[in-house]
This record gives sequence, C-alpha cells and structure tokens, in this order.
Amino acid sequence: MSDAFPSGPREAYDLLLAGNHRFAAGTPLHPNQDAARRADLASVQRPFAVLLGCSDSRLAAEIIFDQGLGDLFVVRTAGHAAGPEVLGSIEYGVSVLDCPLVVVLGHDACGAVAATRAAVTDGRAAPGYLRDVIERVTPSVLAAHADGASEDEEFIATHVRHTVDFVLDRSRELADQVARGRTAVVGLTYRLADGSARPVIARGLDLPAERPGTASRAEVG
Repeated sequence: MSDAFPSGPREAYDLLLAGNHRFAAGTPLHPNQDAARRADLASVQRPFAVLLGCSDSRLAAEIIFDQGLGDLFVVRTAGHAAGPEVLGSIEYGVSVLDCPLVVVLGHDACGAVAATRAAVTDGRAAPGYLRDVIERVTPSVLAAHADGASEDEEFIATHVRHTVDFVLDRSRELADQVARGRTAVVGLTYRLADGSARPVIARGLDLPAERPGTASRAEVG
C-alpha cells in the first residue's frame, strides 16, 4: 500500500495530476512498480482513484498518470461508454475500496466519438456491438451539435461532461458518496500530442480548467 494514502478527494486529485505533470514533462518516477510493491498487494488493495477511461491504446492510465501497482482502479471501454457493468465497477471502487476520487477520462481523436459523429451525420447504423457503443455516445454528440460545436475538442469535452452526469444520475451510491464529501467526480480530457490531462467538469471539487469557448474554469457542483 502507499505510505501516504490521500486524506480526501482534493488530495487524491492533486496526487493524480502531479503524476500526469511528471509524465507530460518527460520526468516520470515510475512509482510502486517493484517486487516489494507486488508482494504488498498480494492480499489487499487500496487504490486512491477509480478511473473510467477510453480503451484507446494510447490512454494507458497508470502510464500517463505515472502511477503503479495498486494505485488506480481502472475501468476502460470504447469512448468510456457506461452501462450497468461500468456503474457496478465504479460503485465497487467507491463503496468497497473507499476510493476518494472518480475520474472520467476522455481524449482527442477519440475513435468512438468520431464514429458516432459519422453515424449521426450519415444516419447509418453501425455493425454488431459497435452499435451499442455509438448509442451510448449519441446523446453527447447531439448535445454538442445543439450547442453549435464544430471542433473535435468541443465534442470530446461535451461527452466527458455527459458521462460524469450520467454516472452520478444513475448511481445513487456514487451520488451519496459525493454529497457526503467522501468522493468527488472529475472529468478530464487528455491531449495525445503533449500528454497533458485537463479538467472540464468537477462534482464535489472546485477546480480551475480550460474549456472550449468558455472562461478558464471547470464546471463544479
């Protein structure tokens, strides 16, 4: 286990972002990745954050946030699409593992968002189970269109915000944890080129952010 487990959501967020800053700067520490850490984790785990991210191969959470074994409870789906299994995994992280932070991580050049935008524009159904992913991303794309979005960054940010609102709306357990101040939910967007993660929405924390077309301030609640 980590010798300095975060005392609450803000400390967990600061710990996560500090790791990303190291990664983006090219100075990662690669913590908690040795044999001793592996042995310590054999019988118990205590991650400090749940991370719901896209399955994109360029978005390996422990690498881009410079964390190690046992630090993050990671759930990944294409386009960070959230269904019952994802919600159950998040609830396990916050109610059983006591994670003080839940992160929804989107990124630029997301294939799931691009495929959904194409499906909405062309009106053609996607094949196989890809249709289920597109159906879950479609409300975000439609909302971005309604807001006049035209840039990829705007669609990605809207989808992150919608996913944060979705998991809080559907999971009473998570919403209760946030209301009690035990957990916060933060939405981040990741830039593939420079490796930086930036906040676009926060529930349970007051965070600065850069948002497309708005003042440099995250949505909070």
